[in-house]
Amino acid sequence: MVAASIGGLVDADAHVNPAPTFWDEYLPARFAGRGPKWEPGGPDDKHDWMVFEGVRKPLNLQSATSGQGRQFRPTGKQELLRAGNWEPAARLADMDQDGVETAVLYGGGPLGTADNELYLASFDAYNRWLADFCAYAPGRLAGAAYLPMQDIAASTAMVHDAAKRGLRAVNIPAFPQSGAITTGGFGAQVLALTGDPDGPLQYDDPAFDPFWKACVDNDMAVTIHLGARIARPGQFKFLPNMVMSKLCMAEPIAILIFGGVFDRFPDLRFGAIESGAGWVAFVAEYMDGIYDSQRHWLKLELALRPSEYFDRNVYASFIRDREGIRNRSLPGGKNIMWSTDYPHSETTWPDSLKVADWQFEGLAEDEIRPIVRDNARRFYGLD
Repeated sequence: MVAASIGGLVDADAHVNPAPTFWDEYLPARFAGRGPKWEPGGPDDKHDWMVFEGVRKPLNLQSATSGQGRQFRPTGKQELLRAGNWEPAARLADMDQDGVETAVLYGGGPLGTADNELYLASFDAYNRWLADFCAYAPGRLAGAAYLPMQDIAASTAMVHDAAKRGLRAVNIPAFPQSGAITTGGFGAQVLALTGDPDGPLQYDDPAFDPFWKACVDNDMAVTIHLGARIARPGQFKFLPNMVMSKLCMAEPIAILIFGGVFDRFPDLRFGAIESGAGWVAFVAEYMDGIYDSQRHWLKLELALRPSEYFDRNVYASFIRDREGIRNRSLPGGKNIMWSTDYPHSETTWPDSLKVADWQFEGLAEDEIRPIVRDNARRFYGLD
Protein backbone atom coordinates (compact mmCIF):
# COMPACT_ATOMS: atom_id res chain seq x y z
CA MET A 1 0.00 0.00 0.00
CA VAL A 2 1.52 3.28 -1.15
CA ALA A 3 -0.08 5.50 1.53
CA ALA A 4 1.00 3.13 4.29
CA SER A 5 4.61 3.23 3.10
CA ILE A 6 4.74 7.00 3.63
CA GLY A 7 4.27 6.71 7.39
CA GLY A 8 3.02 9.23 9.92
CA LEU A 9 -0.41 9.55 8.29
CA VAL A 10 -2.60 12.33 9.67
CA ASP A 11 -6.37 11.95 9.67
CA ALA A 12 -7.47 15.58 9.21
CA ASP A 13 -11.07 14.90 10.26
CA ALA A 14 -12.05 12.23 12.76
CA HIS A 15 -14.68 12.37 15.48
CA VAL A 16 -15.40 11.58 19.09
CA ASN A 17 -18.73 11.01 20.80
CA PRO A 18 -18.25 11.12 24.56
CA ALA A 19 -20.49 8.94 26.68
CA PRO A 20 -23.55 11.00 27.70
CA THR A 21 -22.63 10.63 31.37
CA PHE A 22 -19.69 12.99 30.77
CA TRP A 23 -21.98 16.04 30.78
CA ASP A 24 -22.81 15.79 34.46
CA GLU A 25 -19.11 15.46 35.24
CA TYR A 26 -17.92 18.41 33.14
CA LEU A 27 -20.79 20.91 33.29
CA PRO A 28 -20.60 23.61 35.99
CA ALA A 29 -22.08 22.66 39.35
CA ARG A 30 -25.10 24.93 38.83
CA PHE A 31 -26.23 22.57 36.03
CA ALA A 32 -25.81 19.42 38.13
CA GLY A 33 -27.99 16.57 36.92
CA ARG A 34 -29.17 18.39 33.80
CA GLY A 35 -27.13 16.41 31.27
CA PRO A 36 -28.67 13.80 28.95
CA LYS A 37 -29.41 10.36 30.38
CA TRP A 38 -29.12 6.96 28.71
CA GLU A 39 -31.90 4.43 29.24
CA PRO A 40 -31.69 0.80 28.08
CA GLY A 41 -34.41 -0.30 25.72
CA GLY A 42 -37.08 -2.74 26.80
CA PRO A 43 -37.45 -6.31 25.50
CA ASP A 44 -39.58 -5.12 22.58
CA ASP A 45 -37.38 -2.14 21.66
CA LYS A 46 -34.88 -2.30 18.80
CA HIS A 47 -32.89 0.57 20.30
CA ASP A 48 -31.91 2.18 23.56
CA TRP A 49 -33.04 5.69 24.54
CA MET A 50 -31.58 9.11 25.28
CA VAL A 51 -33.57 11.38 27.58
CA PHE A 52 -32.93 15.11 27.80
CA GLU A 53 -35.13 17.96 28.97
CA GLY A 54 -38.25 15.79 28.97
CA VAL A 55 -37.72 14.40 25.46
CA ARG A 56 -37.05 10.69 24.96
CA LYS A 57 -35.38 9.77 21.66
CA PRO A 58 -33.97 6.56 20.16
CA LEU A 59 -30.20 6.25 20.60
CA ASN A 60 -28.57 7.74 17.49
CA LEU A 61 -25.87 5.55 15.92
CA GLN A 62 -25.27 7.65 12.84
CA SER A 63 -22.31 9.60 14.18
CA ALA A 64 -20.85 7.04 16.54
CA THR A 65 -20.48 3.69 14.82
CA SER A 66 -18.26 2.41 12.03
CA GLY A 67 -17.87 -0.40 9.58
CA GLN A 68 -21.51 -1.49 9.34
CA GLY A 69 -21.70 -1.12 5.58
CA ARG A 70 -25.01 -2.38 4.26
CA GLN A 71 -26.02 -3.33 7.79
CA PHE A 72 -26.04 0.34 8.83
CA ARG A 73 -29.05 1.69 10.68
CA PRO A 74 -29.37 5.15 12.26
CA THR A 75 -30.64 4.02 15.69
CA GLY A 76 -29.90 1.04 17.86
CA LYS A 77 -28.45 -0.39 21.04
CA GLN A 78 -25.54 1.07 22.98
CA GLU A 79 -23.41 -2.05 22.45
CA LEU A 80 -23.18 -1.17 18.74
CA LEU A 81 -21.24 2.01 19.54
CA ARG A 82 -17.49 1.67 19.21
CA ALA A 83 -15.59 2.32 22.42
CA GLY A 84 -13.12 4.41 20.41
CA ASN A 85 -15.70 7.19 20.55
CA TRP A 86 -14.91 7.93 24.21
CA GLU A 87 -12.08 5.64 25.35
CA PRO A 88 -8.67 6.91 24.16
CA ALA A 89 -6.95 3.51 24.41
CA ALA A 90 -9.67 1.96 22.23
CA ARG A 91 -9.38 4.88 19.81
CA LEU A 92 -5.62 4.35 19.41
CA ALA A 93 -6.25 0.66 18.69
CA ASP A 94 -8.77 1.56 15.98
CA MET A 95 -6.30 4.08 14.51
CA ASP A 96 -3.58 1.42 14.46
CA GLN A 97 -5.93 -0.94 12.64
CA ASP A 98 -6.56 1.77 10.03
CA GLY A 99 -2.93 2.84 9.57
CA VAL A 100 -3.43 6.30 11.12
CA GLU A 101 -0.64 7.84 13.20
CA THR A 102 -2.35 11.10 14.25
CA ALA A 103 -6.04 11.98 14.31
CA VAL A 104 -7.59 15.43 14.61
CA LEU A 105 -10.83 15.11 16.57
CA TYR A 106 -14.15 16.91 16.13
CA GLY A 107 -17.69 16.53 17.42
CA GLY A 108 -19.46 15.92 20.70
CA GLY A 109 -21.11 19.23 21.52
CA PRO A 110 -23.01 21.38 22.23
CA LEU A 111 -26.21 20.34 23.97
CA GLY A 112 -29.49 20.75 22.11
CA THR A 113 -31.12 22.90 24.76
CA ALA A 114 -33.30 25.99 24.68
CA ASP A 115 -31.55 27.29 27.82
CA ASN A 116 -28.93 29.62 26.35
CA GLU A 117 -26.83 29.65 29.53
CA LEU A 118 -26.66 25.85 29.54
CA TYR A 119 -26.04 25.87 25.79
CA LEU A 120 -22.99 28.13 26.14
CA ALA A 121 -21.68 26.22 29.14
CA SER A 122 -21.85 22.98 27.17
CA PHE A 123 -19.25 24.25 24.69
CA ASP A 124 -16.69 24.72 27.45
CA ALA A 125 -17.63 21.41 29.08
CA TYR A 126 -17.06 19.54 25.83
CA ASN A 127 -13.77 21.36 25.16
CA ARG A 128 -12.43 20.41 28.60
CA TRP A 129 -13.44 16.79 28.07
CA LEU A 130 -11.76 16.77 24.66
CA ALA A 131 -8.53 18.21 26.06
CA ASP A 132 -8.48 15.46 28.69
CA PHE A 133 -9.12 12.84 26.01
CA CYS A 134 -6.24 14.12 23.84
CA ALA A 135 -3.89 14.34 26.84
CA TYR A 136 -3.88 10.53 26.94
CA ALA A 137 -1.65 10.53 23.83
CA PRO A 138 -0.82 14.13 22.86
CA GLY A 139 1.50 13.02 20.07
CA ARG A 140 -1.31 11.13 18.35
CA LEU A 141 -4.57 12.83 19.37
CA ALA A 142 -5.22 16.48 18.48
CA GLY A 143 -8.47 18.25 19.29
CA ALA A 144 -10.61 20.98 17.74
CA ALA A 145 -12.48 23.08 20.29
CA TYR A 146 -16.08 24.01 19.48
CA LEU A 147 -16.95 27.68 19.84
CA PRO A 148 -20.25 29.54 19.75
CA MET A 149 -20.23 32.89 17.95
CA GLN A 150 -22.94 34.78 19.84
CA ASP A 151 -20.51 37.14 21.58
CA ILE A 152 -17.19 38.05 19.97
CA ALA A 153 -15.36 38.82 23.21
CA ALA A 154 -16.49 35.56 24.83
CA SER A 155 -15.49 33.52 21.79
CA THR A 156 -12.13 35.29 21.66
CA ALA A 157 -11.51 34.32 25.29
CA MET A 158 -12.36 30.71 24.37
CA VAL A 159 -9.61 30.76 21.73
CA HIS A 160 -7.08 31.51 24.47
CA ASP A 161 -8.60 28.77 26.64
CA ALA A 162 -8.35 26.24 23.82
CA ALA A 163 -4.68 27.08 23.25
CA LYS A 164 -3.88 26.72 26.97
CA ARG A 165 -5.51 23.28 26.93
CA GLY A 166 -3.36 22.15 24.02
CA LEU A 167 -6.15 22.00 21.42
CA ARG A 168 -5.05 22.67 17.85
CA ALA A 169 -8.08 24.25 16.16
CA VAL A 170 -11.29 26.10 16.91
CA ASN A 171 -14.41 25.08 15.04
CA ILE A 172 -16.92 27.90 14.54
CA PRO A 173 -20.32 28.15 12.84
CA ALA A 174 -20.10 28.84 9.11
CA PHE A 175 -21.80 32.17 9.88
CA PRO A 176 -22.02 34.10 13.16
CA GLN A 177 -24.95 33.41 15.45
CA SER A 178 -27.31 36.37 15.62
CA GLY A 179 -28.26 35.96 19.26
CA ALA A 180 -29.25 33.64 22.06
CA ILE A 181 -30.70 30.20 21.42
CA THR A 182 -34.49 30.24 21.63
CA THR A 183 -35.34 26.67 20.63
CA GLY A 184 -33.70 23.45 21.71
CA GLY A 185 -33.31 20.00 20.19
CA PHE A 186 -31.42 19.23 17.02
CA GLY A 187 -31.96 22.79 15.75
CA ALA A 188 -29.85 24.24 18.57
CA GLN A 189 -27.03 21.85 17.69
CA VAL A 190 -27.33 22.72 14.00
CA LEU A 191 -26.77 26.38 14.82
CA ALA A 192 -23.38 25.47 16.27
CA LEU A 193 -22.35 24.45 12.73
CA THR A 194 -24.36 26.84 10.58
CA GLY A 195 -24.99 30.07 12.45
CA ASP A 196 -27.18 32.64 10.71
CA PRO A 197 -26.40 33.16 6.99
CA ASP A 198 -28.74 36.18 6.94
CA GLY A 199 -27.54 37.79 10.14
CA PRO A 200 -26.66 41.50 10.23
CA LEU A 201 -23.02 40.85 11.17
CA GLN A 202 -20.78 38.59 9.07
CA TYR A 203 -17.19 37.45 9.55
CA ASP A 204 -15.67 40.10 7.30
CA ASP A 205 -16.86 42.84 9.66
CA PRO A 206 -13.91 44.46 11.50
CA ALA A 207 -15.74 43.70 14.77
CA PHE A 208 -14.41 40.15 14.42
CA ASP A 209 -10.79 41.26 14.00
CA PRO A 210 -9.93 40.64 17.69
CA PHE A 211 -11.12 37.06 17.22
CA TRP A 212 -9.00 36.48 14.12
CA LYS A 213 -6.02 38.10 15.85
CA ALA A 214 -6.39 35.74 18.81
CA CYS A 215 -6.39 32.76 16.45
CA VAL A 216 -3.20 33.97 14.74
CA ASP A 217 -1.48 34.90 17.99
CA ASN A 218 -2.21 31.44 19.42
CA ASP A 219 -1.24 29.62 16.18
CA MET A 220 -4.74 28.22 16.10
CA ALA A 221 -6.37 26.90 12.93
CA VAL A 222 -9.98 27.96 12.35
CA THR A 223 -12.44 25.49 10.86
CA ILE A 224 -16.01 25.19 9.71
CA HIS A 225 -17.52 21.72 9.53
CA LEU A 226 -19.97 20.36 6.97
CA GLY A 227 -20.98 23.87 6.05
CA ALA A 228 -23.70 26.42 5.84
CA ARG A 229 -26.52 24.05 4.95
CA ILE A 230 -25.84 20.78 6.74
CA ALA A 231 -27.58 17.48 6.05
CA ARG A 232 -30.69 16.97 8.17
CA PRO A 233 -31.08 13.37 9.42
CA GLY A 234 -34.61 12.06 9.41
CA GLN A 235 -35.89 14.47 6.77
CA PHE A 236 -37.02 13.56 3.29
CA LYS A 237 -34.22 15.25 1.35
CA PHE A 238 -31.35 13.68 3.29
CA LEU A 239 -29.09 12.83 0.33
CA PRO A 240 -29.53 16.17 -1.50
CA ASN A 241 -28.70 17.87 1.78
CA MET A 242 -25.54 15.76 2.01
CA VAL A 243 -24.48 17.08 -1.41
CA MET A 244 -25.20 20.70 -0.54
CA SER A 245 -23.40 20.41 2.79
CA LYS A 246 -20.17 20.22 0.78
CA LEU A 247 -20.81 22.83 -1.89
CA CYS A 248 -22.09 25.51 0.48
CA MET A 249 -18.70 25.64 2.19
CA ALA A 250 -17.62 28.10 -0.50
CA GLU A 251 -19.82 30.94 0.78
CA PRO A 252 -18.08 31.63 4.13
CA ILE A 253 -14.70 31.41 2.38
CA ALA A 254 -15.80 33.94 -0.24
CA ILE A 255 -16.94 36.31 2.52
CA LEU A 256 -13.53 36.13 4.16
CA ILE A 257 -11.61 36.62 0.90
CA PHE A 258 -13.68 39.42 -0.63
CA GLY A 259 -14.09 41.02 2.80
CA GLY A 260 -10.31 41.43 3.12
CA VAL A 261 -9.93 39.28 6.24
CA PHE A 262 -6.89 37.48 4.82
CA ASP A 263 -5.33 40.83 3.90
CA ARG A 264 -5.68 41.96 7.50
CA PHE A 265 -4.52 38.58 8.85
CA PRO A 266 -2.23 36.97 6.26
CA ASP A 267 -1.19 34.19 8.67
CA LEU A 268 -4.75 33.06 9.41
CA ARG A 269 -5.32 29.39 8.50
CA PHE A 270 -8.95 28.59 7.64
CA GLY A 271 -10.23 25.09 6.90
CA ALA A 272 -13.38 23.69 5.31
CA ILE A 273 -13.57 20.31 7.03
CA GLU A 274 -15.53 17.32 5.73
CA SER A 275 -16.24 19.51 2.73
CA GLY A 276 -14.68 17.52 -0.06
CA ALA A 277 -12.12 19.20 -2.28
CA GLY A 278 -13.18 18.73 -5.90
CA TRP A 279 -15.08 22.04 -5.92
CA VAL A 280 -12.19 24.13 -4.60
CA ALA A 281 -10.27 24.61 -7.86
CA PHE A 282 -13.45 25.64 -9.69
CA VAL A 283 -14.39 28.15 -6.99
CA ALA A 284 -10.87 29.61 -6.90
CA GLU A 285 -10.85 30.13 -10.66
CA TYR A 286 -14.41 31.48 -10.69
CA MET A 287 -13.63 33.94 -7.92
CA ASP A 288 -10.61 35.19 -9.88
CA GLY A 289 -12.88 35.85 -12.85
CA ILE A 290 -15.59 37.73 -11.00
CA TYR A 291 -12.99 39.72 -9.07
CA ASP A 292 -11.41 40.84 -12.36
CA SER A 293 -14.74 41.78 -13.91
CA GLN A 294 -16.60 43.24 -10.93
CA ARG A 295 -14.06 44.79 -8.58
CA HIS A 296 -13.88 48.17 -10.31
CA TRP A 297 -17.47 49.25 -9.81
CA LEU A 298 -17.39 47.67 -6.32
CA LYS A 299 -14.20 49.63 -5.55
CA LEU A 300 -12.63 46.44 -4.22
CA GLU A 301 -8.85 46.20 -4.14
CA LEU A 302 -7.31 43.07 -2.63
CA ALA A 303 -3.60 42.48 -2.12
CA LEU A 304 -3.81 39.14 -3.98
CA ARG A 305 -6.06 37.40 -6.46
CA PRO A 306 -8.70 35.17 -4.79
CA SER A 307 -7.02 31.92 -5.88
CA GLU A 308 -3.82 33.04 -4.16
CA TYR A 309 -5.66 33.26 -0.84
CA PHE A 310 -6.84 29.69 -1.37
CA ASP A 311 -3.23 28.62 -1.83
CA ARG A 312 -2.01 30.61 1.16
CA ASN A 313 -4.82 30.55 3.72
CA VAL A 314 -7.53 28.01 2.85
CA TYR A 315 -7.49 24.24 3.40
CA ALA A 316 -10.10 21.57 2.70
CA SER A 317 -10.45 17.98 3.87
CA PHE A 318 -12.04 15.09 1.99
CA ILE A 319 -12.97 11.45 2.59
CA ARG A 320 -13.41 10.12 -0.95
CA ASP A 321 -12.61 12.67 -3.65
CA ARG A 322 -10.62 11.60 -6.70
CA GLU A 323 -11.58 14.82 -8.50
CA GLY A 324 -10.06 16.87 -5.71
CA ILE A 325 -6.87 14.81 -5.97
CA ARG A 326 -6.75 15.30 -9.75
CA ASN A 327 -7.01 19.07 -9.18
CA ARG A 328 -4.19 19.12 -6.61
CA SER A 329 -1.88 21.19 -8.85
CA LEU A 330 -4.47 23.78 -9.87
CA PRO A 331 -4.82 27.10 -8.06
CA GLY A 332 -6.69 26.40 -4.86
CA GLY A 333 -5.84 22.71 -4.91
CA LYS A 334 -2.58 22.46 -3.06
CA ASN A 335 -3.92 22.48 0.54
CA ILE A 336 -6.23 19.47 0.43
CA MET A 337 -6.16 16.99 3.33
CA TRP A 338 -7.09 13.32 3.59
CA SER A 339 -9.41 12.03 6.32
CA THR A 340 -11.29 8.91 7.42
CA ASP A 341 -14.34 10.55 9.11
CA TYR A 342 -14.18 7.84 11.79
CA PRO A 343 -16.67 6.82 13.16
CA HIS A 344 -19.41 8.50 11.07
CA SER A 345 -21.56 6.74 8.52
CA GLU A 346 -19.37 8.04 5.65
CA THR A 347 -16.17 6.67 7.17
CA THR A 348 -13.64 4.56 5.30
CA TRP A 349 -12.60 2.78 8.53
CA PRO A 350 -11.34 0.06 8.80
CA ASP A 351 -10.33 0.05 5.12
CA SER A 352 -8.93 3.58 4.84
CA LEU A 353 -5.57 2.50 3.42
CA LYS A 354 -7.26 0.38 0.77
CA VAL A 355 -9.53 3.31 -0.15
CA ALA A 356 -6.51 5.64 -0.20
CA ASP A 357 -4.69 3.39 -2.66
CA TRP A 358 -7.78 3.44 -4.90
CA GLN A 359 -7.92 7.23 -4.72
CA PHE A 360 -4.20 7.81 -5.25
CA GLU A 361 -3.72 5.20 -7.97
CA GLY A 362 -0.89 6.20 -10.31
CA LEU A 363 0.56 8.92 -8.07
CA ALA A 364 4.10 8.89 -6.74
CA GLU A 365 4.79 9.03 -3.02
CA ASP A 366 5.99 12.64 -3.17
CA GLU A 367 2.59 13.64 -4.62
CA ILE A 368 0.63 11.71 -2.01
CA ARG A 369 2.68 12.71 1.04
CA PRO A 370 1.42 16.32 1.31
CA ILE A 371 -2.21 15.20 1.11
CA VAL A 372 -2.05 12.40 3.69
CA ARG A 373 0.42 14.01 6.08
CA ASP A 374 2.21 17.31 5.47
CA ASN A 375 -0.72 19.62 4.69
CA ALA A 376 -2.59 18.62 7.84
CA ARG A 377 0.54 18.96 9.97
CA ARG A 378 1.02 22.48 8.64
CA PHE A 379 -2.63 23.45 8.99
CA TYR A 380 -3.02 22.22 12.57
CA GLY A 381 0.43 23.32 13.64
CA LEU A 382 1.43 19.75 14.50
CA ASP A 383 5.09 20.42 13.70
